Amino acid sequence: MTDTVLLATNVQPAFRAALAERYETLGPLTQPFEPAASALPSADAARVRAIVTMGSLVIPEASLSRFPALGLLACVGSGYEGMPVAAARHRGIEVTHSPGANAASVADLAMGLMISSVRNLDGARSFLQAGHFQGTAGRRLPPVRGLTGRRLGIYGLGAIGHKIALRAAPFEMEIAYHNRRARTDVPYPWLPSLHSLAQWADVLMVAARADASNHHAIDHDVLAALGAGGVVVNISRGSIIDEAALVAALQQGLVAGAGLDVFEHEPRVTPALFELPQVALSPHIGGNTHEAQEAMRTMVLDNLAAFFAGRAPLTPVPD
Repeated sequence: MTDTVLLATNVQPAFRAALAERYETLGPLTQPFEPAASALPSADAARVRAIVTMGSLVIPEASLSRFPALGLLACVGSGYEGMPVAAARHRGIEVTHSPGANAASVADLAMGLMISSVRNLDGARSFLQAGHFQGTAGRRLPPVRGLTGRRLGIYGLGAIGHKIALRAAPFEMEIAYHNRRARTDVPYPWLPSLHSLAQWADVLMVAARADASNHHAIDHDVLAALGAGGVVVNISRGSIIDEAALVAALQQGLVAGAGLDVFEHEPRVTPALFELPQVALSPHIGGNTHEAQEAMRTMVLDNLAAFFAGRAPLTPVPD
């Protein structure tokens, strides 16, 4: 049987080259997955033993039957919300991901978005471009509250959330978090609900893994609890925030600002977000560093090597 890998999405050229050195590689497919997979010649689909994909890319359960030899779904990155995990396991298909590989890089960007949104750096740039800056004796931007002494509420204290907490501590911020369960290995207080975390926080940092249970978890009520001086930063998945509710909250002054690397209808961005100077935006680049890409590539290649050698995967998704 051939060692054939299907690319369900585009990957970095170096990663694609590394795959091609080791395996027969098909793809990448166009999106969405279902019609692209259906268009594959049956002979090609029959050879596919592993699919390399992104966790946010939806692979419907029905698509699995197109690949009779499929034994592995390997996700690049820590997320796997688009994978039919239960159905795959029922068919004997392993699902792997790359936990922690991009945690440091995503945490770095989270801090940048927090600083940008709290200090209104996009608004400051617009102020400069408009010619309003005339030196310290001229027109000045109004002062804002800094980070020192602020309360950072982290929703999801996993690998990324923990690294955000470690980075925030030297900024002299207070830190608390909400997970499904309290951790016993960290010094930060656990709050029993997302709503209570938002009430406590000045900055609400979204670092939770996305799934059906937290779709639109940050809604109007949570934003209202965060309050008029609050800022929300999302480096996880856009589905966790009700984007329409967030835009309305920003427009109405219900919250002070936002920093977003991910969007609910990605890659489409709600146009109103571009009109709000108190919002810092980036195009889902949290893991887009050389270090993170190398770490994620290595994890996927190691999982593929284990699978094709008949060994257990190194980083299966949790039960």
